Amino acid sequence: MTESNKRSDEDSADFSTMEVARMLGLAVRSVQLMVDRGELTAWKTPGGHRRISSESVRAWQLQRQGPGALARSAARAALPQPDNGTAAKAKPLRILVIEDSVHYQNLIGMLLKQQFPELELHSAHDGIVGLAMVGQLQPEVLIVDILLPGIDGATLITSLRSHVQFAHSRLIVVTSLDEDQRQPFAFALSGVPVVHKPRLVLDLPAALHAALAAGAAE
Repeated sequence: MTESNKRSDEDSADFSTMEVARMLGLAVRSVQLMVDRGELTAWKTPGGHRRISSESVRAWQLQRQGPGALARSAARAALPQPDNGTAAKAKPLRILVIEDSVHYQNLIGMLLKQQFPELELHSAHDGIVGLAMVGQLQPEVLIVDILLPGIDGATLITSLRSHVQFAHSRLIVVTSLDEDQRQPFAFALSGVPVVHKPRLVLDLPAALHAALAAGAAE
C-alpha cells in the first residue's frame, strides 16, 4: 500500500520498521519488503521517518494464525471489557445447539472443540428445552435443526424473533432436508444461513466464522 505524509511524529500507536522487525522476529529488510508488497501499511512522518500501522501488523499476525483468527479476534473484541484496570478474563462466547440427534450433537461438538476451542458450548435435545435455554443463556450463536420434537425448528425460530433478548444472537440452521423439502419452512428461513447435514463438516465452520464476525461488527 502507498505511504502517506499526513500523520505526525507523535503517533505513538504505530511502529518503526525496527520495532516491527523485533515484534515479528524478522530482519529489517524483510519488513521493508513487506511494506513494498503492500502486506503492511506504512506512512512517513514530516521528518522522513517510516512508521508502520499497528492495525496492519496485528492483521498480518492474525492471518498467519489461520482463516478463523480474524473472526474470532473480532468477536472477542466485541465483548464488554473490564474498566477496573485489571486484566480480567474475557467472558467466553456462548453457542447453543438445539438438535435431537445425538450423532449430530457429538459431531458439532467435535467441530467446535477442534476449530473454536474458546467457545462455550451448550446443547438441548428438543425445541421446548432449547427455547428455555435461550432465555437463560442469551447465546451469541444458535445452531438449530428444523425438525425437532416438542416444537419444530421453524416455529422455534419464529418465536425467538418475537423476543427482544434474541436480537443480539446469530442463527444458523442445520438440516437433513434438501432445498425442495425445506419449502414449507421458507417463511422462517429467509435470511438465515442453512447448512445441509451431509456437508456439515465442510460448511458449518465457515457459517460459524461468518456469524461470529457479523455479531462482532454490530
